Amino acid sequence: MADEAVAEPASQNPQKPQSPREPQGSRSPDAPPRGGERGGKRGGDRGDEQAQGEADAHDGPEAGDDEAAERAKERERAADRIKDLTRDPLAEEDGEDGPTDLAAAARARRAGRKLLTSGRDFTSFDRSRIGHAHIGDINVSLDARRSGVAMRGGPVPEEELRRLRRAHVEPAGYVRLRRALESRRLLVLGGAPGTGRTSTALALLDEVTRDGAGDGGRVRRVDPHQGEGVRGLVGEVNGGEGGERRGTGYLLELALDRPGTLPPDEMDLDQLASTLAEGDAYAVVVVSVGSAANPLLAGRYGMVCPPAPSQELVTVRLRERLEEARDHEALERAARIAEDPEVIEAVGLDDLRPAEAELLASLLAEHLLGSLSREELLSGCRSIAAVQAHEWFAGVDRALAAAPSSGDGRTPVRSATAALFHPVAFRIALAVLGGGSHSAVSAAAHLLTWELSVQSDPDSTPSRPLFCDDPDSDRALSRARSDDGAIDVAGTEVTGQLIFYRGSALPAAVLAEIWDRHFPVRAPVVRWLRLLADDPRPQVSVRAAVAAGELSVRDFEYGFGELVRPLAEASSPRRRVFAATALDQVAGHASHRKAVRKVVDDWSRYGTASLRWTAAMTLGHGRAADSVDAALDALARIGVRDQGRQLAVASLNVVRLLTLPECATVLRRLGQWAEHRREEYQDLALVTIVRLATTGVDEVLDDEPGTPLGDRGDWPLLLALAVTRPELTGTLADLLWTALNTARSRDVAFDALEALLRSASRGERGEGGERGEGGERGEGREGREGGDRMRPGLAALLPALTSDEHDRQQLEWLLRRMMRDQDRPLTTEQASALWRLAVPARQRRSDEEESHG
Repeated sequence: MADEAVAEPASQNPQKPQSPREPQGSRSPDAPPRGGERGGKRGGDRGDEQAQGEADAHDGPEAGDDEAAERAKERERAADRIKDLTRDPLAEEDGEDGPTDLAAAARARRAGRKLLTSGRDFTSFDRSRIGHAHIGDINVSLDARRSGVAMRGGPVPEEELRRLRRAHVEPAGYVRLRRALESRRLLVLGGAPGTGRTSTALALLDEVTRDGAGDGGRVRRVDPHQGEGVRGLVGEVNGGEGGERRGTGYLLELALDRPGTLPPDEMDLDQLASTLAEGDAYAVVVVSVGSAANPLLAGRYGMVCPPAPSQELVTVRLRERLEEARDHEALERAARIAEDPEVIEAVGLDDLRPAEAELLASLLAEHLLGSLSREELLSGCRSIAAVQAHEWFAGVDRALAAAPSSGDGRTPVRSATAALFHPVAFRIALAVLGGGSHSAVSAAAHLLTWELSVQSDPDSTPSRPLFCDDPDSDRALSRARSDDGAIDVAGTEVTGQLIFYRGSALPAAVLAEIWDRHFPVRAPVVRWLRLLADDPRPQVSVRAAVAAGELSVRDFEYGFGELVRPLAEASSPRRRVFAATALDQVAGHASHRKAVRKVVDDWSRYGTASLRWTAAMTLGHGRAADSVDAALDALARIGVRDQGRQLAVASLNVVRLLTLPECATVLRRLGQWAEHRREEYQDLALVTIVRLATTGVDEVLDDEPGTPLGDRGDWPLLLALAVTRPELTGTLADLLWTALNTARSRDVAFDALEALLRSASRGERGEGGERGEGGERGEGREGREGGDRMRPGLAALLPALTSDEHDRQQLEWLLRRMMRDQDRPLTTEQASALWRLAVPARQRRSDEEESHG
């Protein structure tokens, strides 16, 4: 296209242009030039119009006119069918133009896989291995106990207090806690179980009572089940078993999460403080953070206990363990081992609680002393997260077995069932949806709370207060953290609050605990996951599918029967995508890959329409077949069956396979299908080629940024492949040429090529950087920068696509049509730039010489 050929302003002629050098006749003025042969090959119905015209000459004019009209209608129906097949097959439940965000789904799947498969041996960890390691005298309880349930009253031995003084690590704000206790005599100390709150309480009481009563009576634990909690403590301070105890420190741990337990009010605390002052005594009441304890912690006596620093905890415990060895270099070697990336990954926790720090220090010390091999050390490190998960869930609903009577002696009172299960449900929801938005995790937790409550007490309707949620308590009780991050909303990213576990090992440990050790929990969790499968947000449904796959690995018979197979046969595409994602997650484990491949192969051959659809979606991930060739065979089998009823979903998953290293194999197969005798195979090739040109990298890629394709997530896949795999550019151009020069795919192929041209001339693919109508991107700053980045893709593809005069005529016609587009006209400068990309300067001079000659 010469520069003067595109100089005419679009506003002078709003009509679509006549094809360049195309003689006037019966063809539509906006139709592209007819295609010819390329490389001596024809594909599909290319060139059939000429043969049909010669056949018409032998018939009468009337018969010829009727047959020509019928053939025209047939070609129009074929073109409409190709256009329908290139639409998103996942959007059919939302209507013809219902949007689905494949890019958000791909990102959610990557995040879910990273969350649950971070290099850990998820399926084979045996908690008993820690007992076989012969660690030595490790005074750490590895079994769960509910706070306050097993605590007995009585004096704290001085030996224990001396050890506490030697080993206790003061948390941040410890001095402030001590001053508050000294001034008020009473301190309500809140913290999550296991954070060292009890040790801190004992350390505080040990300091403030150092000059008080002696001989075992200076610091006393108060049994929470004896008396009436705080009111009972008032009586003990006043009298006790041997009269008044002056200068004594009292530790009381209250379990406020049990049904029927009410927190003390402010008047009770004032009375206790007054009694303590009269007896020159002190008391620390330890409570778990949560909605029930919030009024106490917000009052004049309440303070939150911060956790002790992890590294200092480990160092102190190591120093204790290595004192007897008298090896001055041992502590430095232990510190180096603790910083080993493999050890850090095995522990999988961002910060350690006191008991965990003691366990890790013991493991490191025994490994240094030769008692533990490295394998046993890593196994012991992996046990830490498993122990935490066990403590979270063991005996949660034990209190319900002895629920208080309603007064008539027959009906138990279980009004607090939902409140009891909410922390448990939040931990499970965080394990499944961690890394997503805080609101999504909270909503999913409430759904699961309902399911758990109904399963526990099917005769009662669960009730839950509406204004008692406390995000800070949820995070503290679940070892979670929040951070600002990007959230996918309606095809775009916005900033929101994300929530994560404080450690990569906790999600897998939580799922393993509930699935392996608490069988009755499976039924409500399965119902809950099915509800999440219907969520329109990919960050919810896709992450839940990944978790469902991991659960199925632990018991494939149960997971397949209760989760995968029922959803694979569902009428909703969203549920079938859930089943396919879960199956692919199972296939990621070598132990189950053969079983998944057998299932998918059977579905592709003998399954119902829904099962074949699900099989196609599973095959697109690249792990559900023995090879790429086998996956393509299965996809072709699905796509051509029943007159191509599921050709759209098959073509989508062929495109997804193009992101694999075996991309050349996929392109070779597309060429074979394009030349196949059967029209269904030709259509599969044509639809796949067009979909390749209209699909973005971020919609189909599983790789993280940092790979050649991953760094081009905002590119059309066709352009990205042309740049990252230059040896395939010719094949890509030949395939696109085939679609452009086949009658039934010509229109939609030219639309796809127009979208590619606009992606580099105006911006990525949507107005102002957002996805707009037609798949293009606008002229915002980000769009222009993205378009500039994509120009190398067009510079590689277009010259191969326009190798002869006829091809350049088609490109010129398309550029003119884009210039005269009334809604989004292409400027002369943009059209000239695209022409120069397609036709090198040497070729332009040659064309000009031929024209003048």
